[in-house]
Amino acid sequence: MKLKKQVTVCGGAIFCVAVFSLYLMLDRVQHDPARRQNAGNFPRSQISVLQNRIEQLEQLLEENHQIISHIKDSVLELTENGGGGGGAVGAGATGGQLPFRNSNGSWIIPFDIRSSFLSVMPQDCQFALGSHEEHSDLKMLNMYSILNFDNMDGGVWKQGFDITYNTNEWDNEPLQIFVLPHSHNDPGWIKTFDKYYLDQTQHIFNNMVVKLAEDPRRKFIWSEISFFVKWWESVDSKKQEAMRKLILGGQMEMVTGGWVMTDEANSHYFAMIDQLIEGHQWLKKNIGVTPRSGWAIDPFGHSPTMAYLLKKSKFTSMLIQRVHYSVKKHFSATHSLEFMWRQAWAPDSSTDIFCHMMPFYSYDIPHTCGPDPKVCCQFDFKRLPGGRVNCPWKIPPRAVTDLNVAERANLLLDQYRKKSKLFRSKVLLVPLGDDFRYDKAQEWDQQYLNYQKLFDYMNSHPEMHVQAQFGTLSDYFDAVYKQNGVAQGSKPPNYPTLSGDFFVYADREDHYWSGYYTSRPFYKNLDRILESNLRQDPPHVSELSVLYMNIYFLFSMGIFHIICCCPDLVTAEPH
Repeated sequence: MKLKKQVTVCGGAIFCVAVFSLYLMLDRVQHDPARRQNAGNFPRSQISVLQNRIEQLEQLLEENHQIISHIKDSVLELTENGGGGGGAVGAGATGGQLPFRNSNGSWIIPFDIRSSFLSVMPQDCQFALGSHEEHSDLKMLNMYSILNFDNMDGGVWKQGFDITYNTNEWDNEPLQIFVLPHSHNDPGWIKTFDKYYLDQTQHIFNNMVVKLAEDPRRKFIWSEISFFVKWWESVDSKKQEAMRKLILGGQMEMVTGGWVMTDEANSHYFAMIDQLIEGHQWLKKNIGVTPRSGWAIDPFGHSPTMAYLLKKSKFTSMLIQRVHYSVKKHFSATHSLEFMWRQAWAPDSSTDIFCHMMPFYSYDIPHTCGPDPKVCCQFDFKRLPGGRVNCPWKIPPRAVTDLNVAERANLLLDQYRKKSKLFRSKVLLVPLGDDFRYDKAQEWDQQYLNYQKLFDYMNSHPEMHVQAQFGTLSDYFDAVYKQNGVAQGSKPPNYPTLSGDFFVYADREDHYWSGYYTSRPFYKNLDRILESNLRQDPPHVSELSVLYMNIYFLFSMGIFHIICCCPDLVTAEPH
């Protein structure tokens, strides 16, 4: 009953404070002669704005009152169903408890202490009795005892080493180069999801349907389906059909196809599966495609759980980027950047998926064409002089012309050849993009037109022994399988198998990206509780989940900064 009174008082106090504040404001305007005199000079537009704002405030107060009433009803219903009382609401029959604050002010969400009963399948017992010896060539648990993590200066490739080659190495088999234009769009980072969409992402898609259609040789890859759906639902059927044509025709590939590019370190596998299902079901229903290649360039470390989920989702190949620079250096030296990623508990190849690891510092253009960023930056044509972005190495790009195309093509091919020496096949993948790239029509022209001139020159000179083109991620993997004479997703001859994970990630020196292990503990704990409740069957769980959802909603909207008169349910401090 104490909790019921507190909730009632809380809601009533908010309503009273709001009404009293409005009354004082209006009364002051009416009885203050100076204000009344000025009020007579107010333009009608300002008075209308004031009236609209008052109406909006009243609407918000009514919505907040409804939310509080809903929470109160949920608490009372849980109390009646659970038979408990006082501080342990619903603890009797249901075992559910409300969040509470400990002595230092932190919020605690109690775990459900009820017994759980799980069915055991016969094959589960057989698996437990089977052998768990790791049958893989590379074991990451052993790798960390092998590496020195000495952070030696590698020259132009700071985290690596000098790369050399003989110019006649490709005489019998030309180097195949696939350049992959892409744009990585975080659904929330510096800006909000909607702000990113309005400022940049929608323009990427709008330019895409125009610029890719101008030349069938142009390709592009996209990953974040949450942004794609928002654009799709905002455009007319003509643009939708143009985009569908590009995807079904192979010029635009949906890679991974998840709602987001999921975190692989802290996320529960339930959330990883759920966001993958969300994206795949939408693509199948609206476009008629199912992704088959994974693209993970920005998770801060990589987990074998994601590899397992992609394998079970019928993926044949995947790509990863953020791996500790010492591991990358070692794998580069041993030509192990491409491998069959196997689960540590798997006794055979049933869980294997072909994986490509990017070798250099980042996924931006200066760190993807080859080992020397000051050279690669010269081929990021968005950085042409006169633009807002330049090259930190003080050597700007130059537009490709008939006069300089030979020199430019040979300089770029040198980087391509050096990068290819780190891999086992004569097929090379070169990403061409960065965060929120291609949002201006000008960049589409700058990148595609200049690169096409370079490709045309390389391909028309047999003495260079190269075949260069734009491509998608699956174009690259298909070429690797074809060159090795194996089916899609199969292990190429002499390629290693690997088991283990790639945590913790550092990109240089002692810059370890591990803050996510301790940041925002309240939200992470609440997310896990919500997910676990949503996965359970008993009827009472829905009510408890609704209560938690409402509390989570209020936290996210900042409403708890106002409702600070009910300390048992809310906090005045932001999380």
